[in-house]
Amino acid sequence: MIREDRVTMSGKELRRVHVIRHVLDRKLTQVKAATVLGLSPRQVRRLVTRVRQEGDGGLVHRGRGQPSNRRIPEGHKTKILRLYETRYGDFGPTLAVEKLAERHGLTLSDETLRRWLRGRGIEHFARRKRPHRAWRVRKTHVGELVQLDGSHHDWFEGRGPRCVLLAYIDDASSRVFARFYTHEGTIPAMDSFQRYVRRYGLPLALYTDRHSTYQAPAAPTIEEQLAGVEPTSQFGRALHELGVELIAAHSPHAKGRVERLFKTFQDRLVKELRLAKIATLAAANHFLDDYLSRYNRRFTVPPAQPTDLHRPCPARGALDRILCIKTTRALRRDWTVAHNGQLYQVHTNVRARQVVMEDRLDGTLRMTHRGHVLAYHPIAARPVRLAEPRSVSRRHRPVTQARTHPWRKRVLPPREFLAAADST
Repeated sequence: MIREDRVTMSGKELRRVHVIRHVLDRKLTQVKAATVLGLSPRQVRRLVTRVRQEGDGGLVHRGRGQPSNRRIPEGHKTKILRLYETRYGDFGPTLAVEKLAERHGLTLSDETLRRWLRGRGIEHFARRKRPHRAWRVRKTHVGELVQLDGSHHDWFEGRGPRCVLLAYIDDASSRVFARFYTHEGTIPAMDSFQRYVRRYGLPLALYTDRHSTYQAPAAPTIEEQLAGVEPTSQFGRALHELGVELIAAHSPHAKGRVERLFKTFQDRLVKELRLAKIATLAAANHFLDDYLSRYNRRFTVPPAQPTDLHRPCPARGALDRILCIKTTRALRRDWTVAHNGQLYQVHTNVRARQVVMEDRLDGTLRMTHRGHVLAYHPIAARPVRLAEPRSVSRRHRPVTQARTHPWRKRVLPPREFLAAADST
């Protein structure tokens, strides 16, 4: 009997496994792997030794599931936050830490206090971000960083509808992948990324702007603040599950490579589409396949290192389960689920209060619970409750009280009292 041991790894650990495997295959040096992973060469040598001795599971963090030995006691944290709220509410973290140590004998780092306050939604002390204008050297490997952006432009010069060009450009080689869509949204971003992955593989990092498709604009909920996580978009959630790092640019200058690409395409590609007399999205996307192959042969530059750091494309079923819109819905007591204005009847016997609705890119809908697909069928119309006929009430004759009824008796003062009042 063969026993299969499964090891759950985070996206960060999957990236490390991928790079360390290239080191073991002698496709990547340890010094370069340290630069890619942001580690020291000594730490990379330790990781290589772990993988040789224990396999991929050796890269799992040793402290997973264990409380930190350097954690601050909860009572200590509560006392500090109470003092901050009552006495130092308008102090910045650096000054507040100094006063806590000077006046109360409580010592901690300013970054720790800043993290605690940010978790409670207090961000009035946030540092101002300085503009970054330094020139950045290209990445040395294909697949190490890919820039993604959308260009809203009149690509058909009035011959057809206005549309958006979603373009991917590799930072090391300037290789371009692009596709036209009606708008820049979650479904177009997932569809274009799926096509990119099937052609080239999974990159290590994706560089985008702060469009709501890539960065969630909503404020963190109470549950997210307590868990210490930031709100993420559906596209960001999918990249996290695939182990692809999402980097958000703070200005258009930071992603200058893709911005310059759009400047070129808005001149060259528009004229090519005009010469081909293309006026529809389908024809434009078909034209792009041939145009980009010619463009890449002419303008792609050789990377500094020949190793391709793209990871293999996942299986089609796994990719479809991740690149979709996932929404959590309540499972009612009558085994029905409401989603997008439609009511669904669940057939699978499952003990759950919530299910996950997966809107796939091909237009289909899946209902799952903990990864298991649930059977259901849509309810065409809600059952109409028939109104019960109202009984016609008979008109009642008015009731006249008898003369002896207490309501008909008047309580009058004695005659002697009335006579005395008149005399006065």
